[in-house]
Amino acid sequence: MITEKDLQEAIAECQGVRSPNANTCIKLAAYYIILEHLYGEPQRESPGGYSFSPAAELPPAETVAVYGESEFAQAVTGMDPAEAWGVMDELMDTLRVINPGLYRGVLRKLRG
Repeated sequence: MITEKDLQEAIAECQGVRSPNANTCIKLAAYYIILEHLYGEPQRESPGGYSFSPAAELPPAETVAVYGESEFAQAVTGMDPAEAWGVMDELMDTLRVINPGLYRGVLRKLRG
């Protein structure tokens, strides 16, 4: 099993790359996801302009309703909407780094 130290070393290696490319960003995101999943939220400083603070708490909400038959739709069915949106927010942050054009396209579509 991969240790927390192994993951921290892999993260440091990715962060030390002088000219990161998409593959470097994908690896870094994956290492952070694995680290969080196995060992909890990592303690890290917030880079300028970004906050690692949790999103504002929403009032108690219902669960996400069934709206489709895709694997994603089934995975979020019954979840607390705030939890589902938190995952989507992380995904969009990753997409913004990895594929800015696709990120902007998704935002255009959401804005109508």
